[in-house]
Amino acid sequence: MSTAGRDQASATPPSDLAGTLDGADFVRLVARADGDGLAATGLLARALTARETPFQASVARTGEAGARTTDADVTVSVGAEGVDATATLADEPLSTAAVETVRALGTEPDLALALAGATVADGDSGEATLAEAAGFERRPGVAVPVSEYVDGLAHSTLLHAPFSGERAAVEDAIEALGSDDDTDRHRRVASLVALAIAGDETATDRATEAIERALHPYVGGPFETIGGYGDVLDAVARERPGLGVALALGHDGVREQALDVWRTHASRAHTGIRTASTQRYDGLFVVRGDAMPVETVARLVARFRSPEPVTLVVAGNRAAVRGTDDRSVAPALDAATTAVGGTATRTNARFEGDADDLVEQVREAL
Repeated sequence: MSTAGRDQASATPPSDLAGTLDGADFVRLVARADGDGLAATGLLARALTARETPFQASVARTGEAGARTTDADVTVSVGAEGVDATATLADEPLSTAAVETVRALGTEPDLALALAGATVADGDSGEATLAEAAGFERRPGVAVPVSEYVDGLAHSTLLHAPFSGERAAVEDAIEALGSDDDTDRHRRVASLVALAIAGDETATDRATEAIERALHPYVGGPFETIGGYGDVLDAVARERPGLGVALALGHDGVREQALDVWRTHASRAHTGIRTASTQRYDGLFVVRGDAMPVETVARLVARFRSPEPVTLVVAGNRAAVRGTDDRSVAPALDAATTAVGGTATRTNARFEGDADDLVEQVREAL
């Protein structure tokens, strides 16, 4: 999946970034507002803590947020755009690049955090290589952050099935499975999810491939599965960035708060998908609704519902775009947003003009 339009040549090699951090007196880390960016920032911040180097970490959802100034002598953009940065971590997945940087600093990274970030990264995350090197093992079942599948499946944003966001529907489905054996239960739940998506008349052919990312999860870290950990990181990065930073830094006492945010975020996303209006054009599927997290809805619709290669989600004055072919869709959103009076960062945007105008501008830009 191609979503970004960054110039990869602008990325600072991990060894060079490590050298820059090694000589810093005070570091500012600016994370991209997603699970991968948050995890990568947490990895770098933990390494700085181990070296007793003062730092400030934040999440930038807009270019304006990234452009804020501080007294730091080194500013690192961790996938964030619009940052006046001394160095830039931009190679994807960001978490994997951060692991290389941390090791170059002579510090051992938290591989559960790194793998969690990689599992929710776009495209080929290379998670299998990282997991094998770290010694993480898979188990049957579905990647959720909690031990109870009713809660986990109802609120997962790694998938969108007919029961997503409907706790009662998930509970009925789980009860019908039976089985007291944990391993057998995990397998039955995985089959339940796969069959539910395969049998969903609103799902696309790519949905059966997309669900593979959520099955047979790696186990480890502070949550039930690594994929569930990544799902929580992604949600809090978008909803409560400050809490997300605390979670990525490994602070005690934030796990339950993060899970509450994850549940709320997921409910808004799945409800948004069900209640939104849609429009289909040649090459573009448009989803329009109110008060829904546009980035997460765009990702889920693109993977599980969109019949076209590009998905545009609009809610209020916010928009997000996702592509499922090889094209880079970020430039199209940027051009369209500029045309209607707004700003775009990677694949999400804020605009002041009319939503119909934005849709038309995106169609023209594609």
